[in-house]
Amino acid sequence: MSDLTTLLEVGGPVAALGGGAAYARAKHPAAYWSTVGLPVSTVRLLSSYGSVMEACGLTMAPSRLRVLAVKAMTQREVRPVPPRRGLIRPTTTGLRIRLRLAPGQEPADFAASAERLRHAWGVHAVYVTTVKPGVVELRLVGYDVLRRVRMPRKVAGGFLKVPVALREDAMPFVRDYRTIPHQLTLGATLSGKSMYLRHLIAGLAPQPVALVGIDCKRGVELSPFAPRLSALATDPEQAAELLPVLVKEMEDRYDLIKARQGIAPDTADEEITSDIWGLPEYERPVPVVLFVDEVAELFMVATRKDEERRDEMVTQLIRLAQLGRAAGMYLEVCGQRFGAELGKGATMLRAQLTGRVCHRVNDEASAKMALGDIAPEAVMAACSIAPERPGLAVAGDTSGGWSRIRTPYLSLGDAAETCRRAANLVPDLTALKPFRPDVPVRPVESATPVVLPHPVAD
Repeated sequence: MSDLTTLLEVGGPVAALGGGAAYARAKHPAAYWSTVGLPVSTVRLLSSYGSVMEACGLTMAPSRLRVLAVKAMTQREVRPVPPRRGLIRPTTTGLRIRLRLAPGQEPADFAASAERLRHAWGVHAVYVTTVKPGVVELRLVGYDVLRRVRMPRKVAGGFLKVPVALREDAMPFVRDYRTIPHQLTLGATLSGKSMYLRHLIAGLAPQPVALVGIDCKRGVELSPFAPRLSALATDPEQAAELLPVLVKEMEDRYDLIKARQGIAPDTADEEITSDIWGLPEYERPVPVVLFVDEVAELFMVATRKDEERRDEMVTQLIRLAQLGRAAGMYLEVCGQRFGAELGKGATMLRAQLTGRVCHRVNDEASAKMALGDIAPEAVMAACSIAPERPGLAVAGDTSGGWSRIRTPYLSLGDAAETCRRAANLVPDLTALKPFRPDVPVRPVESATPVVLPHPVAD
């Protein structure tokens, strides 16, 4: 009986602790990492660093001075030494450690061994980034951060920068319109494309930016944000009227830039500009971001007249994509399907869209259209997105880099309320006033007085 009591006294807490750790790892991975995973991984890294580097072929030959010292003082065999490492810096999602490369090594050597390092140190993933020539940083991620997205508390935002999602390496994915002016975003129904669009609009709403929408689903996607929109077209006919106005606005801005370039001999070099960002602030027009939802609807034709209208709209979209950046006009083209079979101009339009975000799609051709020309290996990653993980996407750009991202949940009501509070920031653009959406006036409920009034007696 005493043995059973001892077993219960010792085994009970151990079992409870083990069960609690397993539950935390499954349901609260961030808490599990901070309490259990971080110390265990740190000890494992420190104790096996040299042997793991040697097994991965990342060691280097020792210096001659080290060889002479070892031979003179000990009888041990002179072994290759691992790269010099810096301090281990823990984070809420993993670890960071900087390594100094040996002569002849390159960051690709460490990137090729990332999977082996992940298994050796028992973490979810290992990512390699170059800090400066000769120094790389290993970013160890302790758990799957995309399973339950939690954006970092401090994100470096700014003007025309929107932190819209979380990358698989636990870094925020920031949509920077100054760096990547135009983007193509694809996604099937319930893939999370609309959530991505909500984050963009909600992030741009408090900024001094003109937001313009073309929503060919009769406005069901963009109408909730009408208080903050400067213009909204809800069908191809209205889009055919709005796009020429935007092109004319772009041409007027170029005229303004050219007028500024009437260079006099005494003009300072810093006053010479080729885009609106070089203009003085009092002359600089407000940036314009055009959201096009269901872009395939602009390509659909049923009659000869529709075909002529389609060609004009596509030509105007291509002109905005080619010339809009210098005029401060940016495109966010979204759709469920995008392919060369849409018609003339589809491939040319895609070539001007630097950024690419592909959610789950219904066919491989759409994934190839989005990512095939910039990162062919990303196509299979996009096609393998499961329906059970809405918001998961593959983001890339024309530099060839790509990563998995996932957008956190944002309700339609919260996004619409953000736009409603920022309605006073809608810029005054005369050309877009005829397209300003009607915003229903919310009735003001009369407050009930606390004290009921009494008639004054004569």
